[in-house]
Amino acid sequence: MGRLKPIVHRTPLLTSETTNRIVGKNVYFKMENQQKTGAFKFRGATFKLMQLPKKQLKRGVITASAGNHAQGVAYAAAKLGVKATIYMGEKTPAAKVDATRNYGADVILTGETFQEAYEASLKKQMQTGAVYIHPFDDHDIMAGQGSIAMEMLRQEDRMDTIIVPIGGGGLISGIAVGAKHVNRNIKIIGVQAQGAPAMHKSFHQKRMMHITSVNTIAEGIAVKRPGQHTLPIIQEYVDDIVTVTDAEIASAILYMLERNKTLIEGAGAAAIAALFAYKDELKSRHCGIVVSGGNMDISMMPKIQQLAKSFHYSA
Repeated sequence: MGRLKPIVHRTPLLTSETTNRIVGKNVYFKMENQQKTGAFKFRGATFKLMQLPKKQLKRGVITASAGNHAQGVAYAAAKLGVKATIYMGEKTPAAKVDATRNYGADVILTGETFQEAYEASLKKQMQTGAVYIHPFDDHDIMAGQGSIAMEMLRQEDRMDTIIVPIGGGGLISGIAVGAKHVNRNIKIIGVQAQGAPAMHKSFHQKRMMHITSVNTIAEGIAVKRPGQHTLPIIQEYVDDIVTVTDAEIASAILYMLERNKTLIEGAGAAAIAALFAYKDELKSRHCGIVVSGGNMDISMMPKIQQLAKSFHYSA
């Protein structure tokens, strides 16, 4: 992890007296929305590329992404002078597509979902021989994301619980292994959107579960199937996985905007939504929340406001 230190931001760990009062515990927001490229994904992408020999890097790298991984890979590749090709779903927010192109990557939009873009990228990889940089199902990617846990526990060593959003599971895998290496008693709680619960179903049924469709405002965690490598790690190291509704996610976005003057995306709001939704069941005195990203499509704000109407967080 030491090799990442000069490259990635050591993001702030913020506290909020209002939040503490509402949920009845000390809460620490790990602001990965302030990471380079606006999300935690830059960590894993950079660490992965740093492991590759120059001979492989010369062939270029390729991946598929819902948006944040794309920007992470594009920026990491640009830093190393490596050609990057990124496949993204046709419905990916324009802000994420534009940002990825601005980092110098070739972007190809295809398919309605991440899964379709992913399958197209695999075909292209076989044709070109470029190195595939998986968004979550890769041990180096997980290790890079795990640097978040090491930072959090250096910033606040009393933390007894960390709540983490889950798509394919790369972020929570790295955090769970890293955190329990430091303190094996720390609780790791995963969160998925109700409209994209593949890992939630797989975790609780103790077997790989695929879902045929996803429907959530948190497109960054809208994944139809867990990773082959992430699921066993999650089953071993994660203590529980819960789900939250889109209305709860939307309310968390507005809460952070109004109370903490910070913009976060749907995936980044999932852990905050879970904190509010499960505050009474959550046995924690010092609770860490991973705010995973802030690359939100501003055109979504009217829908978010509409969804959040039925919710209001107050002390």
